[in-house]
Amino acid sequence: MLKVTFLGTGGSLPTTNRNPSAIAIQRGGELILFDCGEGTQQQMMRAKTGMMRLTSIFVTHFHADHILGIPGLIQTMAFQGRKEPLVIYGPKKMKEFGSVMLKMGYYNLTFEIDFVELESGMEIDFGEYVVRAIKTDHGIPSIGFALIEKERPGRFNKTMALELGVPEGRMFGRLQRGEAVTMDGNIITPDQVLGPPRPGRKIVYSGDTRPCDGIRNISKGADLLVHDSSLADDMAEWAQESKHTTAGEAAKLALDAGVRKLVLTHISSRYSESTKSLEDCAKNIYSDAIIAEEFMSIEIPLRDE
Repeated sequence: MLKVTFLGTGGSLPTTNRNPSAIAIQRGGELILFDCGEGTQQQMMRAKTGMMRLTSIFVTHFHADHILGIPGLIQTMAFQGRKEPLVIYGPKKMKEFGSVMLKMGYYNLTFEIDFVELESGMEIDFGEYVVRAIKTDHGIPSIGFALIEKERPGRFNKTMALELGVPEGRMFGRLQRGEAVTMDGNIITPDQVLGPPRPGRKIVYSGDTRPCDGIRNISKGADLLVHDSSLADDMAEWAQESKHTTAGEAAKLALDAGVRKLVLTHISSRYSESTKSLEDCAKNIYSDAIIAEEFMSIEIPLRDE
């Protein structure tokens, strides 16, 4: 399972129906966060994502609406007796932020926290997938993130395996894992019974940014792009000044990159009554664009091609 749950979809000012930025990604038994705005721990409780399985938090930048949920989340997990370590990744000054945060309160920590600074292009390898840091354009040190699964083995051709004399059972499993087997003195290799490798899935999260080449390039063929869409197109001048993206600009980037699904987030409080203007701007360019809502979940299916 690869599921994205939106815990906070609002802009810099929270509203009665939108929390500050936070996205939970569940992959199998793992849980990671992209950003952790104020109130994220309560949003996790409401969404029933759990928090004790949380392994990593990836911070895009140090504006308050993306980080103020971290202290409370850490405190709650300590109260619940967490023992497993937690790693918090972010841009330049991540270590300084971590040091200051831990000095702000009298934490009775029951687990280790490691703060790791990332630069554009750096990857964290989690075995079956990586998370890559992407340079963005927000006026302060900022990065977006791409969760990229590694290729999966091709489909197993049972008929071919049997024709080559491989019996059903453990030998099938070894071939599927990429191991060669020997039958009657003949070596049977995985490439003889497996189809071409199948691509993994890709999720891209822009964080706050102007449209930029880094996000555009990494988003090519992405299963899901979650992009800053703070403003409608009639606010383009303010979007440029504040280093955000309009709905139309995000849709154009998604179209250029050929993404499979686009979700617009970081919605300004000026659209509290209605997001129709944002939706219209985006759909005029990318017809399947979706405006993120609190607790909305999207499950990303495996690719077969």
